[in-house]
Order: sequence, then structure tokens, then C-alpha cells
Amino acid sequence: MFVHNPVMVEKVLSCLCIKSDDIIVDCTLGEGGHASHFLPVLHEGYLIGIEQDAALLERAISRLKDYEERIVPARDNFSNLKSILKRIVKDGVDKIFFDLGISMFHIKESGRGFSFSREEPLDMRLDQSKPMRGIDVVNRFDEKKLAEIIWAYGEERFSNRIVHFIAQERQKKEITTSTQLADIIKRAIPRKHWPKNIHPATKTFQAIRIFVNDEIDILENALRDGIACLKPGGRICVISFHSLEDRIVKSVFKDLTKGCTCPPDFPVCVCGGKKIIKIITKKPLVPDEEEIRNNPASRSARLRCAYKLEESYTDNPKQYMKDTA
Repeated sequence: MFVHNPVMVEKVLSCLCIKSDDIIVDCTLGEGGHASHFLPVLHEGYLIGIEQDAALLERAISRLKDYEERIVPARDNFSNLKSILKRIVKDGVDKIFFDLGISMFHIKESGRGFSFSREEPLDMRLDQSKPMRGIDVVNRFDEKKLAEIIWAYGEERFSNRIVHFIAQERQKKEITTSTQLADIIKRAIPRKHWPKNIHPATKTFQAIRIFVNDEIDILENALRDGIACLKPGGRICVISFHSLEDRIVKSVFKDLTKGCTCPPDFPVCVCGGKKIIKIITKKPLVPDEEEIRNNPASRSARLRCAYKLEESYTDNPKQYMKDTA
């Protein structure tokens, strides 16, 4: 059985500055890789682990069984972060952690079509209770919409050509497996334009997966909700694996550092804007060369961290939890 190798553990621990009585929210628990490093520090505090994939949540609970008294598992999507925390905590939390993207379990063991190197049903759902699958997107969506998805979420410059090849193929027979789709993409992209270090189907698979699981559209609100639930001085740490995610994290962090947005010639502030966070990582932290050698999947990881300012809390975390009822 494959065991997930968490990325940039020491950097994450350094950014979060976990204390023994912290309440930590791991919004993407996965197989419990990062949580296994958080929990030994907690003696009076506890960890809330959110995971939408039932199979991964079961693995995480098994992996972290020595700390079961300090874990509150929640099978849910982090888009519901506010309501999850409202059920569990009253006074806000100390640390929020996001490790975005998918687990190596999904690629190597899930059998859901995330891998383009194995013959698997083209499912691509992280939460298998959801209705939309990759097979539906590839075979049912019109060409314009499909090209938009591949361009927007995969930044694939051959999106139109790929969709043209997909449309021709699906007229002959339904595209049902990951290797079928990967082979079509390989034919669509001219050989001289194949990327050097990744499979030519990588961007298209990424785009369809992101769309099926609504990964991008829910991220901004989840980040803002998480920061709103932080206690003063609390920290948020986010690892992203592609530019779309990282741009959203960067944008949200930047927006919450602005404070007053009144025009410069206003004699007094009338907008009431307050700086909410202070960014700790001026530039995203990245894995070092040794980690990339040992874990090539980490090469695209980007880590950003910020902390909640004291003056941003006009009342207290308890008031925020009331306001979200």
C-alpha cells in the first residue's frame, strides 16, 4: 500500500508555530501525512481533520490511531468550513492548514482515472457521492465548453486542438478510460511541443479533475472563511501545486492586508476597512533540492503563510461564530 509523503514538513511546522494547546484545522487531511507531525506537539489541544474522500479519511484515522483522543474527523468538503467549525468550536481556532491538490493515493491506488498511465474508468471524483464524473465532461460537454475548461483550469495552449480530437473520437465510441483519453491527447499535441518533464496529458487531466471537483471556485471563500475563524495571532498556511491555486492564495492574502481603501485625498477613513492579516512569506517557500530528489511530486509545491492581526478582531471569535449561524 502506498503511503503519502507530506511536502515541506519542516517549513510548515516552522510557519505554523504549533503550541501544545492549539486547535488546528487540517482542511485537507488526506492520509494524515502532515497531521502526523502536528499531533505529537498537541497535548491539551486537538486537530479537526476535514476530508471529503471516505477512503482517505479511513486511512487517516487508521494512521493516526495513537492520537485518536485529539482528533475530530469530519467527512466534508472545506467549502463548508464555516458550518463545520460552528458545530465543533465556539471561540475560533488557532491554526488553519490547506494542502491543496490530490493525494498520491488517488493517482496510484484509487482506480478512478486520475492516472494517465493505467487503464482506469474515467471517474476523477474525490467525493464519489457527487454526480458528475470525468466521463460525463469528456463525452457530454459541447466542444466550446470543454475547450474553455481545459484552457482555464489547465492553461493548455492546445486546448482547441485537443477538444477537436476528442470530439472526433467520441463520435466513434464513448471515451471511458484514462488511457483512452491520454492517447487522444498525445495524438492531438504535436510531438515537438510535448513538455520535457511531464506527460503531455498532464494539463488536460488536471483541468478536468479540477472542474469535476470544483476545486478552484470554492478555494477563495474557504480561505476567507478560515481566516475569519482564526483567533487573533492565529496562523494560516497553504500549500498549492499549480499556478491557478497559488494566484488565488496570493490574491486573497494581499486583499486582506489592504486595510483602508479610501482615496488618498480623503481627510479621514470612511470605509472602515481594517488590515486583517500580516503575510509571513513575502515570496512562497519551495522545496529544497534534496526533497525534490527524494519526492519528485513536491517540485511544484508553493507554501504561503500569514497570521491574523489583533486589531482586525473588533469583537472576538465567538462573535464571528454567532454571526455565521
